[in-house]
Amino acid sequence: MSDDARYVDLSAPAEVPWLAGVLEEAGFEAWAVGGAVRDALSGSAPEDWDLTTSARPADVRRAFRRTVPIGIEHGTVGVIGRSGRMYEVTTYRRDVETFGRKARVVFADRLEEDLARRDFTINAVAWHPLTHEVRDPHGGMRDLEDRILRTVGDPELRFAEDRLRVLRALRFAGRFHLRIEEATERAVSASADKLGNLSAERVREELWKVLSLQREASATLRLYERSGVLVALYPELAACLVARGDDLDGTGWDFLMRAVDAVSPAHPRVRLAALLHLTAPIGGGDGTGEGGEGAMADPGHRAAAAAAAARTVLRRLRCSNADIDTVTHLIAQHASLPSADAPDPDIRRWVRRVGRDHLRAMFRLLLAICRAQPATGRFESEVLILWRRARTVARSPVPLAVSDLAISGDDLRAIGITPGPLYGVILQQLLERVTDEPALNEREALLTLARAEAEKL
Repeated sequence: MSDDARYVDLSAPAEVPWLAGVLEEAGFEAWAVGGAVRDALSGSAPEDWDLTTSARPADVRRAFRRTVPIGIEHGTVGVIGRSGRMYEVTTYRRDVETFGRKARVVFADRLEEDLARRDFTINAVAWHPLTHEVRDPHGGMRDLEDRILRTVGDPELRFAEDRLRVLRALRFAGRFHLRIEEATERAVSASADKLGNLSAERVREELWKVLSLQREASATLRLYERSGVLVALYPELAACLVARGDDLDGTGWDFLMRAVDAVSPAHPRVRLAALLHLTAPIGGGDGTGEGGEGAMADPGHRAAAAAAAARTVLRRLRCSNADIDTVTHLIAQHASLPSADAPDPDIRRWVRRVGRDHLRAMFRLLLAICRAQPATGRFESEVLILWRRARTVARSPVPLAVSDLAISGDDLRAIGITPGPLYGVILQQLLERVTDEPALNEREALLTLARAEAEKL
């Protein structure tokens, strides 16, 4: 596709030309812009179509029956299409002052003013849903064709306006396999040590998009490393950068990249665990306040230290408690595997530690780690055998938690055991006995055992 091709059919959903038609009938311009146009031009299937228009927000709300004021102060109105899907329609804007997310903008009258304020040329292309005309004043189509990422205008100025554009540059370059133009690349590297002012939420969302939207997340993560962004934002991973070459020992950056890519983007939490499962605490130590080199030689202890360091990273990113707990749990437990031919009680205890809810995620992580290392066929086959055994346990009625026992604290009270902390100790002991002999999980048998435990305690 060349810059001379000014009319292109991007096969937008039927509601997109309908939206543009309503606005044009009301006397306004309307163009599709942003990621949808970029993705369609690059051959991807766009998910969200956004429109920009000469209409002011009040005009947009008058033109459509169902609207949502999702960003009126910024000129954005959500329009509910006939299918029930919402589309963002934003008035043309131009920057007056730029200082990060608090940039002051005013409404503009011309499409070109709106395109001039966008970050990269590939995002500064507009497409008319009715005439199929393309407006490309900054050569974004040519850059897509040549696989180049460049800013609109001076890259240093663009990144100074909003440092998040540095992370967006790396994500777009990795996702679309673009070469970052030299001046833009220099400005990216020069901005690496200035990213500390970005909010944790914005940094987290960029990483989440890399992990959840890119088949080869490593393409962007390697750019994080090369530009200095990785060390600036995730210093806990710096120790993994030391190992290079073939990474045969499975402790370095190349190994982590293979492990992340071995997990589907449909499972970003597992990908995050794969990325952070070798994380080291900053400033030395094991992150647990225990042990030294001898303790850290133990895989389980190393995993616990990595989980503690990963928790620090995820808290700094202000991840949700659910994400933090899941990711750190996977990291903490991934190194404590029983052997594939271990006795049944050992398999049941391990499944208890991992938990039924986390079992699939755990094996996704384990298989990714296997596949990230060369010549791991035997280890992978053992993991698959263990998966079949663990899945059988998880699907069985075997108790894996105190709540699964056939008795509760009320039953202990009924046989005369005084309420208190003793209940927890007794029920935990019963769970251990049932793990060895699942047939014991019957009320009368457990009550008999409970009386014996109470007498001993």
